[in-house]
Amino acid sequence: MSLPIITDPWFYAVAVPAVLLLGISKSGFGAGFGALAVPILALVVTVPQGAAILMPVLLLMDLLGIAAFRRDFDRALLKFLLPWGLLGLAIGALSFKLLHADTVAGLVGICTLLFLAQRLLFPPEPDAPPPSRRTGAVLTALSGFTSFISHSGGPPISAYLIPLKLKPVVFTGTMAYLFFVLNLSKWIPYAWLGLLDLRNMATSLVLLPIAPLGVWLGVRVARRISPLWFYRMVYLGMLLTGVKLVWDGFFA
Repeated sequence: MSLPIITDPWFYAVAVPAVLLLGISKSGFGAGFGALAVPILALVVTVPQGAAILMPVLLLMDLLGIAAFRRDFDRALLKFLLPWGLLGLAIGALSFKLLHADTVAGLVGICTLLFLAQRLLFPPEPDAPPPSRRTGAVLTALSGFTSFISHSGGPPISAYLIPLKLKPVVFTGTMAYLFFVLNLSKWIPYAWLGLLDLRNMATSLVLLPIAPLGVWLGVRVARRISPLWFYRMVYLGMLLTGVKLVWDGFFA
């Protein structure tokens, strides 16, 4: 008896690039591109189904990410981020059935583009203080919330971490550990919401071998790229993500 996987070739033509982008973003290089994965999958399946299919893929990528950057993270910063991220995730789980995923995506896109415009049009002075902890708490909670709804938690947390001017590998490692915990915490509420059915999980297994390739490509580049170009790619990922999310939320 064969597994009840999705067999539409168009689905895999869309899903394979989405998984590769997700893997590359897990390395920190091109951070923000990973938020495009669910919107891209939404071309062929619903947003909740796309998010569910990516769950096992995310777990494997997270394990590869924390293995690659196991010594490259800011422990104190992570201890601050985790409770707020989990709070946002809990709010997302409780409100999942009340909110339309496209509306959430559109709002995340607007916030992402506003932050990007502020950074590019009004760049901070070299000696400007880092964002306040209150700002960090709000953005991290928003990241947990949007991560639960559509795996698009990257842009809000990037808006807080970028001004901290972390080394690329520390930026990447901290993000890897944060989203490992957040993504692992989604499994029970996703099951409670009925999203982890056999067809979605079987389809995810088909996509699973692609995950290490994306992470491997991203890790190789992240360890060789200069901080200047690293953050330029982060900004580019946020720009494309913001535009795509706004389009999906309000115009599609």
